[in-house]
Amino acid sequence: MKGTEALALAILRAADRCYAVPGYPVSGLAASAGAAITINEKTALEYALGDSLSGRRAAVIVKHVGLNACADPLVHATAQGLRAGVVVVVGDDPCAAGSDVVQDSRYYGEVARVPVLEPDGETLGPVVEAAFEASEEFSRVAIVRVTPDLLDADVPDIPVPRRPREGSLADPGLTMAGRALAADQRTAAMFAWSRSSPLNRLSGGMERVVTVYPPPTGPGAFAGIRETGRPFLSEHRFLAPPEPAGEPERFSFRGYSRTFCRDCPFHPVLGILRERGMRAVCDAGCAILAMNPPYRVGIATYGLGSSVAVAATGPGVALTGDYALLHSGLNALIDVYERELPLLCIVLANNRMGMTGGHPVPDILRYITWADPVICAADETATLRRVLVPPEGGPRTVVVEGACPEGGRHETVAYRDL
Repeated sequence: MKGTEALALAILRAADRCYAVPGYPVSGLAASAGAAITINEKTALEYALGDSLSGRRAAVIVKHVGLNACADPLVHATAQGLRAGVVVVVGDDPCAAGSDVVQDSRYYGEVARVPVLEPDGETLGPVVEAAFEASEEFSRVAIVRVTPDLLDADVPDIPVPRRPREGSLADPGLTMAGRALAADQRTAAMFAWSRSSPLNRLSGGMERVVTVYPPPTGPGAFAGIRETGRPFLSEHRFLAPPEPAGEPERFSFRGYSRTFCRDCPFHPVLGILRERGMRAVCDAGCAILAMNPPYRVGIATYGLGSSVAVAATGPGVALTGDYALLHSGLNALIDVYERELPLLCIVLANNRMGMTGGHPVPDILRYITWADPVICAADETATLRRVLVPPEGGPRTVVVEGACPEGGRHETVAYRDL
């Protein structure tokens, strides 16, 4: 069978859900795998991350330029972690046969510190399961790179049984710096994984490298490897694992954590969520502080504008700011409403960029009237108690309006392991 069909079968066996934005050379793959077509690639990856939080494996199919749109949640997931595996299958177009640019997606392995696998005809099926296993072992997204020649080739169908593992979210006791260091330690373990992978063949005159990031051996290797695209393996033959840099920083070591301003108008919202045991996906911005004491209602965060789509397939509650929604969450909100997914989207509207200098933000209501949002003031506790509940059926957006206190600063409080 053709590579496209064999790859689609492998995805169907290994993944519980599949999303795509079609484009050459993976349009046929998206159709064969029955992928749900999303509004853009970033939203597709965020849906997949939400599935991961819910314990479902998810695949995302994009072309090479589409991977660029995934960059923010792709990089964030490495430090923040995931549960079930997430694999991005990216179709590169080295000859620009159906694209306006040429790009080698293997370099995203280095940018995001994620495992990258590049199969040949003999390993196409096994690679998909191996990518999911690597995603779960290292708690980050994995990438499978394919090209037109492979997708058009005659290849065998090699069924591989699912061997699910369990990934993990970042330790909530770690600071963001601590999460980054802990992720580096797992990156170092990826080098041993690559070097021991049975998918590679590094002797006998017929060398094959499938785990292209991290590369499986040291200097002097890869002389007989024929690469499609740039000489990625040759350029990375001196690559070494990250050096140990001590223990990841914990709030308890540092002695304090950060939380909302003492006079923040949104304390009632957070208090209600905590009181009701509602867990949310937090957006970048002030909402991210909901992951810290004293509220700890945030379960995960995957970058600016990411909470809407992740929450829609994950815990069902998104906590975002007005700027985060404007920046890159609107596309996801449109997609969620079109699919009628069960989501409570809570927008903390203070008309300013609270984390980045207090710059003004346009009125969010001008952009989302089509969503028929519930609008209430931050101090309308009775209304908040009525509307801050998981919606029945489709999505609901609640815009909570409040004014940041003049001269307010995020409060630094002594850390207690609550």
